Amino acid sequence: MKPHLIVFVKEPRPGRVKTRLGRKIGMTGAAWWFRHQTRALLRRLARDPRWVTVLAVSPDAEGRASRCWPRGVRRWPQGRGDLGARMARALRGMPPGPAMVIGADIPGIRPRHIADTLRLLGRHDAVLGPAPDGGYWLIGLKRGAQAVPAGIFQNVRWSSEHAREDTEASLGLMTIAHAATLRDVDTAADLVVSKRE
Repeated sequence: MKPHLIVFVKEPRPGRVKTRLGRKIGMTGAAWWFRHQTRALLRRLARDPRWVTVLAVSPDAEGRASRCWPRGVRRWPQGRGDLGARMARALRGMPPGPAMVIGADIPGIRPRHIADTLRLLGRHDAVLGPAPDGGYWLIGLKRGAQAVPAGIFQNVRWSSEHAREDTEASLGLMTIAHAATLRDVDTAADLVVSKRE
């Protein structure tokens, strides 16, 4: 029942990843940033013995064969569907025990944030890590006696200020706690602010 940390990544190819950021700094620059940001995040988190780190990769075949990501970290294909369908599939696919999903574009994540989430999951069914824009950088589920809810992530307005609120509504009667607020990088303005934090 070791906890699982699932890191959602896209293959860092120009024009495929961080396209809103790429509109200001160039698609090659955005792909380069994402690749190096993800590697730094995995250096901080993937070797921690308190959890098992899994990469949820996209596209499936290319991501599983990629040489961009470190060896020794298990890779899980994201599959088809919107973000909610892919996250629900990943959460359901992990062994029993706590499971958490994060994006790779949050420079501020440290091992203590994941450890804090696990502590909160000791007392709550679900944990969300808020982002300042109304979204979230993490969702964690206890996944003990309670399975992943059938309606999880339904009717979520992704990439909007309602994403966290809609996700919480999709969790039904689960008890929910909030982890620390962290910023993801979607635009050049986010990148500037993240460098100051």
